[in-house]
Amino acid sequence: MGKIDPAVQVVDADAHARDNDEFVKPFLGEAFQNRRPPFIPRETYDRNLGGTLGHAGIKHEDRLAAMDTQEIHTAVMYPTSGLGIGRIREPGYQTQLCRAYNEFIADYCKASPRLKAVANLPVNAPADAAEELRYAVTELGLVGGMLAAQGHGKNFGSPEFFPLYEEAQKIGTPLAIHAFGGDEPGSEIFDQFISIHTTGHPFPVLRQLTGMIFAGVPEMFSDLKLGFLEIGCGWIPYWSDRMDEEWEKRGAVEAPECKKEPSHYIASKNVYYGCEPDEKTIGYVVGEIGSETVMYASDYPHWDMSWPESGSLIWQRSDLSAEDKQNILGNNARRFYGLD
Repeated sequence: MGKIDPAVQVVDADAHARDNDEFVKPFLGEAFQNRRPPFIPRETYDRNLGGTLGHAGIKHEDRLAAMDTQEIHTAVMYPTSGLGIGRIREPGYQTQLCRAYNEFIADYCKASPRLKAVANLPVNAPADAAEELRYAVTELGLVGGMLAAQGHGKNFGSPEFFPLYEEAQKIGTPLAIHAFGGDEPGSEIFDQFISIHTTGHPFPVLRQLTGMIFAGVPEMFSDLKLGFLEIGCGWIPYWSDRMDEEWEKRGAVEAPECKKEPSHYIASKNVYYGCEPDEKTIGYVVGEIGSETVMYASDYPHWDMSWPESGSLIWQRSDLSAEDKQNILGNNARRFYGLD
């Protein structure tokens, strides 16, 4: 494994916390203390293939040691179980569960300044999401907010989310759309998890990106930083072309708030993307949109991460310049999450 230049402080833009029910429960309000686990409905697939894939990633010392192995200086964590927050239909319970998770993860991060995290936001209670984001960022010290891409019937291009975007823009914090790679409409045709997981990350995120851009969200909230994570970056040229073609023929009638070609927003400096370290097309994507909005992500401790090679796979690439590598491995994530 080739070593990354020590002068490059690598930021993992999308790691994950182990948010087991027993860790979150102490932070649940009194009204929900008698809820029986699991707090969020779960699937029954064997994601870790009998424990042969992935890491525990629970103890601080294990996580920090893994970060050292991967040559990661700072990790920004997203939920694991909490990625399914959209499955909770009771708005009050969902809001309280997000509050409990956010307080849990803020407390977890106190162990080291190398550990950062974003807030889980109640997607089925958009009226509460702005308040929760403000509290999580200004009171708990979290570095952004997450909207779960699936498990619910919400379109993030809907005006009910506009107060959240206004608040995020006001306090200068990013919002990231993140999938969980599980069941969703359409996946019922599959009887193996390999197919469900293959499709269950990209399609939910791309649907939300499509809805947001055609609704004019990046146009109306021009200072809002948005991230689309856990689906790599190789799709960007293809999806840009597809959206542009639709917009050219129907945009004036059906997407009037999308004032420019969708590709303009997709390539803008306020829309960021995670990348998989071993994606073959990163160099091509950087040639299309530049290297200022693509961020390295380890996905630690999940079963489908690269291990132990991770950021070093970016550093070894021959299709990226030294500046591109520094941007992807650290500069962009620091700018996105406001870590400088």
